[in-house]
Amino acid sequence: MTIDELEAYGLERMDDEEIQEFLATHSTGVLGLPTTDVPYLLPLSYGFDDGACLYFTYLLGESSQKADLTERAGRGRFLVYEIDTAFEWQSVMLAGDINSVPEDEWAEITAMTQNAWRPNTLQTATTSGGVALYEFEITDLTGIKQTGLAPDFRENIEP
Repeated sequence: MTIDELEAYGLERMDDEEIQEFLATHSTGVLGLPTTDVPYLLPLSYGFDDGACLYFTYLLGESSQKADLTERAGRGRFLVYEIDTAFEWQSVMLAGDINSVPEDEWAEITAMTQNAWRPNTLQTATTSGGVALYEFEITDLTGIKQTGLAPDFRENIEP
């Protein structure tokens, strides 16, 4: 079914302002990168610049599959979502270009990456080096949500 067809069941499109607010008030999502076989999915925290870009910090080892795939792909998709109940949820799907940010430019965007959530283990590890910063320049975005019972469902349970 299409989004238009699902609107009859309570699905709503998010407008640009709702999408911007959603991205600004969340800090984690899933990055999808193309491979020759199946997509590579990576849960990541992000910083948002209230506009056109997300920023990801990668913790690198001697070799990094995520960094290699990111460099080769140059583009990806990012999904940010929140689920409260079966009838209360939101999701934003982004497409964009991904580029490594040179280390000498990191200071300019530090404020945008401070709201990014990181597990304690990764926060500790980032102080030991091996970190890369990537900019995800948003080229396309779509947001959908459901904020209550579907009309048909509501009609069936109301006296």
